[in-house]
Amino acid sequence: MSLPTQARVVIIGGGVIGCSVAYHLTKLGWKDVVLLERKQLTSGTTWHAAGLIAQLRATANMTKLAKYSQELYGDLEAETGVATGFKRVGSISVALTTERMEELARQAAMARAFGVDVEEISAEEALSRYEHLNIDGVVGGVWLPKDGQGDPANIALALAKGARQKGAIVKERTKVTSIKRDGRKVTGVDWASDDGKEQGHIACDMIVNCAGMWGHEVGRMAGVNVPLHACEHFYIVTEAIPNLTQMPVLRVPDECAYYKEDAGKMLLGAFEPNAKPWGMKGIADTFEFDQLPEDFDHFEPILENACNRMPMLAEAGIHTFFNGPESFTPDDAYHLGLAPEMDNVWVAAGFNSIGIQSAGGAGMALAQWMEDGDKPFDLGDVDISRMQPFQGNKHYLFERSKETLGLLYADHFPFRQKATARGVRRTPFHHHLKEQGAVFGELAGWERANWFANEGQTAEYEYTWGRPNWFDNAAAEHKAVRENVGMYDMTSFGKIRVEGPDAEAFMNYVGGGDYSVPNGKIVYTQFLNRRGGIEADVTVTRLTETSYLVVTPAATRLADQTWMQRHVGDFRVVITDVTAGEGVLAVMGPNARKLLEKVSPNDFTNATNPFGTAQDIEIGMGLARAHRVTYVGELGWEIYASADMAGHVFETLFDAGQDMGLKLCGMHMMDSCRIEKGFRHFGHDITCEDHVLEAGLGFAVKTDKPNFIGRDAVLAKKESGLENRMVQFKLTDPEPLLYHNEPVIRDGEIVGYLSSGSYGHHLGAAMGLGYVPCKGESAADVLASSYEIDVAGTRVKAEASLKPMYDPKSDRVKV
Repeated sequence: MSLPTQARVVIIGGGVIGCSVAYHLTKLGWKDVVLLERKQLTSGTTWHAAGLIAQLRATANMTKLAKYSQELYGDLEAETGVATGFKRVGSISVALTTERMEELARQAAMARAFGVDVEEISAEEALSRYEHLNIDGVVGGVWLPKDGQGDPANIALALAKGARQKGAIVKERTKVTSIKRDGRKVTGVDWASDDGKEQGHIACDMIVNCAGMWGHEVGRMAGVNVPLHACEHFYIVTEAIPNLTQMPVLRVPDECAYYKEDAGKMLLGAFEPNAKPWGMKGIADTFEFDQLPEDFDHFEPILENACNRMPMLAEAGIHTFFNGPESFTPDDAYHLGLAPEMDNVWVAAGFNSIGIQSAGGAGMALAQWMEDGDKPFDLGDVDISRMQPFQGNKHYLFERSKETLGLLYADHFPFRQKATARGVRRTPFHHHLKEQGAVFGELAGWERANWFANEGQTAEYEYTWGRPNWFDNAAAEHKAVRENVGMYDMTSFGKIRVEGPDAEAFMNYVGGGDYSVPNGKIVYTQFLNRRGGIEADVTVTRLTETSYLVVTPAATRLADQTWMQRHVGDFRVVITDVTAGEGVLAVMGPNARKLLEKVSPNDFTNATNPFGTAQDIEIGMGLARAHRVTYVGELGWEIYASADMAGHVFETLFDAGQDMGLKLCGMHMMDSCRIEKGFRHFGHDITCEDHVLEAGLGFAVKTDKPNFIGRDAVLAKKESGLENRMVQFKLTDPEPLLYHNEPVIRDGEIVGYLSSGSYGHHLGAAMGLGYVPCKGESAADVLASSYEIDVAGTRVKAEASLKPMYDPKSDRVKV
């Protein structure tokens, strides 16, 4: 088959992901789709995958995608004639600790909210469904009847055949040797046949990097960052076991093991806590259906536990000891979407050993995104733009990958922090905070003080689903901000300067707010997409006639900057990340003004510095800029100091606050305060699929402006009415804890789930935010219902409100 010289899209990589992307693009009617595979289809990772197909993932949309995969594979054989081996055998996950059972029970509750069939079961019920299981030490488990297993290679080959049937060209033994670029666009790819006898060039409109464990290298060729690293992954297959019948998939995460019956044999796989990174010097060009050297010593502890858990394994001979590489990302979520560095390079790679169950949904979602130019729904968990540039560092990836493989089966405790590859990004206040007992968490590489240990208290997390060891610490920090004054480090939040003669016009186009404001005015605002969904939630400060400072959440700085960059068009602006240039300290609480007046001669009264304004100030012997805003619902300022003066500013404020009872606070305090105030959290409460009006943020959108992205969708929603409303909930029982994804029950029926949850220390109970369907209903109708929240299978009554339960009129903010 000769290759064309022109294509609409070139897909690089013929594993199950590349085949799925090709299949779904052609299903949407795309022509000129070319898939290039360096060796044979499936020859990298897909061929040796275990083929487990589970529906339950960590979030609503990831569960939706996994559910789509298993439905697709159920129909694929009839469509293509290729046997996929897909069978709905069901799956059982068992817990050996009460903490793990709490996790499974919460996941089961979440699954019900997402429409997945799931049932909590006792140890005895697990045994009745899995006769070979030793239930000693088993606390309980969950049963998902529609989970399945399949033949990974044949699923990929079926997808490839389906793509070919709809006109795609799928070419094996053809390696992409270089990628041609012009500015922020790829113009084409050079290719060469495996035997070196043929070579050529395909000009193309876009490429998709589906290169699996080669994804990092292919990304570099295309000028984009795809952080992933290969690790060794082990499993054994037994000899045939007499009378072994079809069994459900079994997972025993507390023993790092999964079990799959396959043709009368048993497969035992492992996600061990300390993984073995592989391919540090690159992957050999000859790699094809290869396996790595056995390491029985590494696998032996898993096998020993398995022989106890399933005694028949002790009698069965080992037919195959397999060690094959798979790629893992820094956060155990795969990479999907349009790469931030380029405008026509798409990525679908780094599937962390769940490529088979993810491929169908990921291919569908990416194809729809490529078709429409907008995400079909929120994909923030896996959007490639969440990755920070430094995360492509090979040493960082090597260190982090040792941990991420094992985290698949580790307890997924709330607030669990990664232990490896830490300390990369530190704020100017890091050593000051550490000296005062700060316990750090990591977000986007930033070390952030999450809470402060008391003298004599161990300054580290003790993980649990119950009240954590820092619960009282966070409560004390919360109390200080509500009743006196607290200070915390906000340096990690993204800071982006937008400058140029068209800065005002550009901001008015890209954002929903009104930026034609005086210098020093701060505008809380959203960037909207064409559907009125929220792409970014930011504050924008006008610094001068031609410059603005956009402040974003730490994790979305790159995504938000990229969103602006892609909409510059003919506007004469320059967009620059200046995050590291300034340290930021938030001084919040009823006595915040009093503290600032002790260290600065400037005027912080409402007359000079009302809420929503910024001013340049003197502080101590230095200079800073004071922004009067709040994310905790109290009087307060964010103090921006250049990196060289940040240490001095901290010491000045900290020393001056000692006789006032100033308390250093962490991010957990900020989250608990903001949820009492009903402030939305981007990525949880508000995403690209949540309409700004349904999120209750219509006050931040100024539709009297003539032209901004999303204006038509906002006006249309005003006309048609809301279909959902963001509601704030507070449990009537002060004991249970909320995190997020707990089902919301209205008048006895599940209607949704919490998008975020935390403990309201001032209001005295756990609180959450979540959307409630309300088509054709008034606000009064929504509030007239009775509500409960499902906490790990127990329904707990909840109060509901559309206004913030804490200080609904924001009087405290404006004093």
